[in-house]
Amino acid sequence: MKEVILCKYGEIILKGANKGSFETILMKELRRRAKAIGKFTVRLAQSTVYIEPESDDPFESDIDAMYEQAKKVFGFVGVTKAAVAEKDMDDIRRVAGEYLPEKLSGVKTFRCEAKRSDKKFPLKSPEIAAEIGGVILSKMPHLRAKMNGADITVRIEIRDHAAYIHAGQDSGAGGIPYGCGGKGLLLLSGGIDSPVAGFMMAKRGLKIDALYFESIPYTSERAREKVFTLAKKLTEYTGHIRVHVISLTKIQEAIRDNCEEDYFTLILRRFMMQLASMTAEHIGAPVLITGESLGQVASQTTAAICSTEAAADRPVFRPCIGLDKEEIIRISRMIDTYDTSIEPYEDCCTVFTPRHPRTQPQLEKVIAAEEGLDRDALIAEAFETKFTVTVRQFEDLEF
Repeated sequence: MKEVILCKYGEIILKGANKGSFETILMKELRRRAKAIGKFTVRLAQSTVYIEPESDDPFESDIDAMYEQAKKVFGFVGVTKAAVAEKDMDDIRRVAGEYLPEKLSGVKTFRCEAKRSDKKFPLKSPEIAAEIGGVILSKMPHLRAKMNGADITVRIEIRDHAAYIHAGQDSGAGGIPYGCGGKGLLLLSGGIDSPVAGFMMAKRGLKIDALYFESIPYTSERAREKVFTLAKKLTEYTGHIRVHVISLTKIQEAIRDNCEEDYFTLILRRFMMQLASMTAEHIGAPVLITGESLGQVASQTTAAICSTEAAADRPVFRPCIGLDKEEIIRISRMIDTYDTSIEPYEDCCTVFTPRHPRTQPQLEKVIAAEEGLDRDALIAEAFETKFTVTVRQFEDLEF
């Protein structure tokens, strides 16, 4: 029996005349993943992508592994495995009788739905559903048909070239295809929030580079490796991420030696915004992305955010701004970054933390507090420390 993966569109279907460009990006991403997993044919028809194994040998065409990959491709709202039958009611009944018992094990109630994309098929949708419902009850008499609130829904789709039978559907990653929305630079720390922010903007089609600030010897090599691990987790959705690393050690020491303690964090974040803007300009990213959530910490009040953003020369996207911590944690668990984020390795923002940070700063006073610093020289020296590491989902596959 032949089994395939069906991937169903989300909002791409609403893109009108531009739909083709979204589909091109989507198909390229699926084929990249398929190439890494094994031998598959990926084709598009009727706003559904079909992923078909080219071999019955799971070592050559691992459909389970490909299924997990398909669920992480932005642009799909649903992903399911389906058995393929000829567009003949006898064959549809035969395949359903062989395929569905395993899929329905452990459930008590079911319902059947049918959809005819091919209106030439002799039976109408309710008739097809009734026929397959009868097959299920004959094979599994302990089950009960239930039109509302059933444990599982069996679907029969009559399409152009074949009939497809499936039971249950997993959610896709949603959003729109990765890379169709331009490019952004994510300020990636070792915390919980910034990987979530990167994921949320990648889901909206924004291609992501990341920037990590370190402060050796005050931060460790393990802290840097933790950030690379977080980037690796994000590549499950993005394919690859370039991580740019800049040292803030001399800037932080200069702030410590020349500025009022209450302003340490604010001044540091303004340096970070300026260096991020320079990096974004260098890589051609029009926007910055941060994991800030309003009111979460002292540097994330409205006044503090305004003071730091004044040092950036481009828009700053903050997708977590209205989320509380529990909502952010829920997403971080979903994308498998949470356990890495809570590892106890410090980041640069914990170095020289003021005892009483300013929560309602005035921009002119923050700028005045920086007057003892040679800003231009410190920025230039820090930018010279930048180096870049490319983190890939599949190490042996170019992206």
